[in-house]
Amino acid sequence: MVDLALRAIAEPRRREILRLIWDAELTSGAIASHFEVTRPAISQHLRVLADAGLVSVRRQGTRRLYRARPEGLAELREFLEGFWEGRLWLLKQAAEAEERRASQGGTERT
Repeated sequence: MVDLALRAIAEPRRREILRLIWDAELTSGAIASHFEVTRPAISQHLRVLADAGLVSVRRQGTRRLYRARPEGLAELREFLEGFWEGRLWLLKQAAEAEERRASQGGTERT
């Protein structure tokens, strides 16, 4: 699912769609009104986002309401945080080593 999510959010317009529907449900028409593209193009973007598990769709009569699924981004977030955790650990180790050198008088100023 991480691969699908990465591909889905690689397109800037899809990221903007996610921002629009992060806190509120919107119809595809309401979403399309924020862009200078056709409604079918927005529908295609929404389909990609839904297939990646990033968007939920709810039917209300003949309308479809779209909302971002924060939990859909959870796996992607965990994947990306894995990179940071390793880097932060290395930074912590370097800072602690520098602190030990300084407390032992190992740093000289010129």
